[in-house]
Amino acid sequence: MNARRGVLSAGSFCVDFNKSIARWPSEDTASEVLRIDRQGGGSGYNMALDLKRLDPGFPVEATGLVGDDELGRFLFAECDARGVDRRALRVAPGGVTMNVDAFNVRDSGRRTHFYYQGVAAQLTPDHFDVSSTRAKILHLGIPGAHEAMDRPWREHANGWVAVLRKARASGLAANLELMTTAAERLAGLARPCLPHLDTLIVNDTEIGALAGRATRKADGTTDLSAVGAAIGDVLALGAMRWAVAHFPEGAVAGGPDGTRLKLGSVAMPAHAIAGANGAGDAFAAGMLYGLHEDWPIRGALRLAHACAAASMRAVSTTEGVGTVAECLALADKWGLRPIAA
Repeated sequence: MNARRGVLSAGSFCVDFNKSIARWPSEDTASEVLRIDRQGGGSGYNMALDLKRLDPGFPVEATGLVGDDELGRFLFAECDARGVDRRALRVAPGGVTMNVDAFNVRDSGRRTHFYYQGVAAQLTPDHFDVSSTRAKILHLGIPGAHEAMDRPWREHANGWVAVLRKARASGLAANLELMTTAAERLAGLARPCLPHLDTLIVNDTEIGALAGRATRKADGTTDLSAVGAAIGDVLALGAMRWAVAHFPEGAVAGGPDGTRLKLGSVAMPAHAIAGANGAGDAFAAGMLYGLHEDWPIRGALRLAHACAAASMRAVSTTEGVGTVAECLALADKWGLRPIAA
């Protein structure tokens, strides 16, 4: 039997309409859209495309649900152009593909998403066939954006748990993607998933929500001590090899043996940043690639930061990402930010 290799990227597949604006408007006012860019999006799509951009020869499969519409056909064409195996990406006849208006604010660097679920609301564990995949890792997301998956499923707390249990039974390692939303909702959906994960790669707000801890200081900066403690809390709820929390200044990786590694992000100059949409997905792609290839954890973190920085060169979620060598060259060029020990 051949050894497993590659990633099965599963769950959210949508089309993003990335809209750049100068500043966030007040209600009942008008604001000019400076640029519109249509790209694929969603955690499943972004991970798949980022991995293929990092390494065109890396095996990537896609599974999820799209509509029988022009947007769904657009996603199929994008997968085909990058060599993503999308045979398990299902089509809902007559349905509308999930789509997102992603507003990127030039003056603040912040982003806000308005999403329409479309057929994503109909996605259930029955749409996930993990029995025939040759992938090594399942990347699954995102709880909170799929109505049926978010509900209890048979004897399971929700559909996400059901899929993760199927994956483990089929010999897949698993990583879960999260969506920053109300802390109580995020924790309610994701905590039942933790015992079924091998890795968790999230941001500082999300790790705090899972742990029930505040991870941001009053001035809005990340509290590194609280992030480290939250990672310990989350690891205690599962059997993960690594839990990683990223934030603008850096990231912290933690293992169940008490290991904590902090690494600053790429010191990217402001003039090189086009938008932050997709940077978290790019970080996760770099991290997951490094872990898949059995890199030392520091090397995987460095690639994750480099991939996130490369992503921010474009408004869209994936177009800025280059090859592994190209991303690491950016980290060499700009260096890493210092981070407190």
